[in-house]
Amino acid sequence: MIRSFEVGDGPAIAAAWTAAAPADPIGYQRFRDLFLLDRNFDPAGLHVAVVDNRIVGAAYAVRRLIAASGDDLEPSAGWIPFFFVHPDHRGRGLGRSLLTAALDWLRAEGRSVAYFSSYTPNYFLPGLDVERYPEALRLLTGLGFERQYDAVAMDRSLVGYSIPAEVRAHLAGLVADGYSFGTPTGDELTSLIAIAGSEFNPDWARAIREAAVAGLPLERIVLARDPGGRVLGWAMHGTYEGVIDRFGPFGVLPASRGTGLGKVLLHLTLERMAGLGAHSAWFLWTGEQSAAGQLYLKTGFTITRTFTILRAPLGPDRRKD
Repeated sequence: MIRSFEVGDGPAIAAAWTAAAPADPIGYQRFRDLFLLDRNFDPAGLHVAVVDNRIVGAAYAVRRLIAASGDDLEPSAGWIPFFFVHPDHRGRGLGRSLLTAALDWLRAEGRSVAYFSSYTPNYFLPGLDVERYPEALRLLTGLGFERQYDAVAMDRSLVGYSIPAEVRAHLAGLVADGYSFGTPTGDELTSLIAIAGSEFNPDWARAIREAAVAGLPLERIVLARDPGGRVLGWAMHGTYEGVIDRFGPFGVLPASRGTGLGKVLLHLTLERMAGLGAHSAWFLWTGEQSAAGQLYLKTGFTITRTFTILRAPLGPDRRKD
């Protein structure tokens, strides 16, 4: 049968997930922190498939109860951050039934569009790895999902890393012109959070704030300041779940782009990561052709995975007719 989440299901869901996607496993604590403790979690949106008293699949639907920014609850939007079926129980229509139940729930909640799986603040992967999960793509497209865009994950080894001589020379020139680079003070976090939220992404502001409150060492953030001390950009690592080799977020104010500040910030942060013993630097989500994506590639990052973000329109909830 398919039913909604019940207390006690969590460890079994995480175990079934890992069996279904061994290349993308999840432990119970991480599952709990990302999903069950998410501020928008509603147990009615987490659908599980049960066979012989065992959880063998799940599909999770979520809508905003707390706005990501201001008072915008994105009332038309819902998300499917994940779904899976244990390999021993595939080919019986369970995946379609789970997804249909999740989409029906979103319709009943008044949503007119569903996304897979670009949900923030908490997501496991930013979209569907089509190469790794082609059957999932067929199922999603069969239910009306269409590709919106692709995002790429990148990695860079830090074994033997050192800042290139030309970057050091550019850094010295910027410092001679009055720019400064370094760890923020506690008070400067207010400026950084304001810039991140207004100029980039409200979820970045949330992530920085929550990481700082949770005890993120400020040495994991590098600020760029103009000669007057105004914050122009930053780069950081360890923001998400405290993973020291996860890079980002990272940004430079539009008016200061083209000055080389971004390249300097990126390399200063990689140097700090290497100094902490990080073996590599990685992140999950950027546009390959974006300015940041091109900078990463020129800095020695390589694309490790491609994720497709999909969207499906939702018709009216016929159960209300």
